[in-house]
Amino acid sequence: MSRSDASPTKPSGPGRPKDPAKRAAILEAAKRMFTQHGFDGASMDQIATEAGVSKLTVYSHFGDKEGLFGAAVKSHCEQSLPTTLFHARPDMPLRERLLEIAEAFYAMISSPEAVAGHRMLCSPQLAESPLPRLFWEAGPMRVQDDFAELLQRRIEAGELAVPDVARAAGQFFTLLKGEPHAQLVFGCCQPGTADIQAHLAASVDMFLSAYGVRVDHRPY
Repeated sequence: MSRSDASPTKPSGPGRPKDPAKRAAILEAAKRMFTQHGFDGASMDQIATEAGVSKLTVYSHFGDKEGLFGAAVKSHCEQSLPTTLFHARPDMPLRERLLEIAEAFYAMISSPEAVAGHRMLCSPQLAESPLPRLFWEAGPMRVQDDFAELLQRRIEAGELAVPDVARAAGQFFTLLKGEPHAQLVFGCCQPGTADIQAHLAASVDMFLSAYGVRVDHRPY
């Protein structure tokens, strides 16, 4: 983080109620600026101007640039993978349910914002900074925790046999990323829609072959 973007004073306590519309505008501006310029290249002045607010308002809502980055990551994940996506919905067949989540997850991680963020966090300048942990806690950790709760409900319904739910949740999303996401991040090729759909279906089937409970001797 550049010294010029260090917060002059962090909010010391509750003041006037924050304006939700301004907060939303700041988050959208931050996503655009971080995507276009990276963490170091995007200044709080730029973000404030893009959002149509004062820099003091940005600091008032988010404390500092690292706090804003974490909030932007969380916002992106919550918009793409809201907690409601992981609600039980026991009426939906398990494979169909997992495919629905798989498609939403891959759409999120393959967005320009997510790809730019992944490349940025892998850069040597940020590798030793607090940002990778902020990113992990604001994004992947929340998604995996929500998914683990869904798995637990399906285990209780007798549809899955999972000895380590947290580990299985991580395995699921790692499978979904697979080679297509690596190719996207490296910029070596752009997998086609049909290839992505086949990859996601195969990943879900592999997950179910490991943890799915067979019914009437029929595998998932």
